[in-house]
Amino acid sequence: GRTRSHGRNEDSFYSNAEGYWKDVPPTVDGMLGGYGSISSIDINGSKAFLQKFLGEGEGKTGSGCALDCGAGIGRISKRLLLPLFQTVDLVDVTQEFLDKARPYLGEEAKRVGHFFCCGLQDFVPESGRYDVIWIQWVIGHLTDNHLVEFLRRCRSALRPNGLIVIKDNVSYEGVVPDEVDSSVCRDLDIVRSLVGRAGLRIVHEEQQVNFPKEIYQVHTLALR
Repeated sequence: GRTRSHGRNEDSFYSNAEGYWKDVPPTVDGMLGGYGSISSIDINGSKAFLQKFLGEGEGKTGSGCALDCGAGIGRISKRLLLPLFQTVDLVDVTQEFLDKARPYLGEEAKRVGHFFCCGLQDFVPESGRYDVIWIQWVIGHLTDNHLVEFLRRCRSALRPNGLIVIKDNVSYEGVVPDEVDSSVCRDLDIVRSLVGRAGLRIVHEEQQVNFPKEIYQVHTLALR
């Protein structure tokens, strides 16, 4: 894996990303970098993935409370999490997106517990609060060490039988930087090793199908 030196480089890695998102329109198309058309395919894949774990019975994950990490305007909260969970919290670094989330979620915004405006590198989720922590298209905005530390904090924030889900682009090999939004794309082996460093194990993993050929493969990992 690759580590970033602390200090100025790391500061600009985060501040450049914040600057990028401040200029993005608060729309589904903005959230998905112009690929708004894949939103339904994405949500349907996620729903099928998540439903393997939810339900009644031994070892099943509860449906009380979920956390949407890097939530943006709440695209995933609206179509995936709010239909399945009683309460959903959203966390995002861009206040304008969270402001837009209320009207975008409509009537269902009543069931949002908290709108947290915070970068994930600084966010401390409440201990023992969440059945599911959903982390989609945002791990590339964290340095390796910050990602490991964030996943450790997420682990402490889970309820019994709780689940952390990472859904993200994976590169073919190594770490590929994206200068445009100041993020990185890691290969699966690196993601797996960071998950292990956080003291989590992968209980299920699959590739999202039917996405456009030209974008990175997207993989979904369930962690406990």
